[in-house]
Amino acid sequence: MTETTTRSSLRAGPLLRGGEISVVAVDAIAEDNPGKEIHVDDHRTYVRVEAEGGLVIRRATMERLLGRPFAMQELEVNLTGYSGQIDTHDEYMRWYFIKH
Repeated sequence: MTETTTRSSLRAGPLLRGGEISVVAVDAIAEDNPGKEIHVDDHRTYVRVEAEGGLVIRRATMERLLGRPFAMQELEVNLTGYSGQIDTHDEYMRWYFIKH
């Protein structure tokens, strides 16, 4: 993962409210997106996580890292915004970028 303050218009990913869920989500995103260069911009009160072309996060990964059941709605509550487009599902959330 790369900590950065510069942004590319081709990146997609979540903007999360700071706290336990965002800390675990950053780790889960890293696991669920092997080989991607992930950019993390941590401002303590919020965290922007992005990668070229997009990212995915899986419920199963969040559950394993938290050590408890997890519903994707918990992530939605902490999602204050995002870049790109978003696809939500009970098992995952995906942010992606489609250039028009």
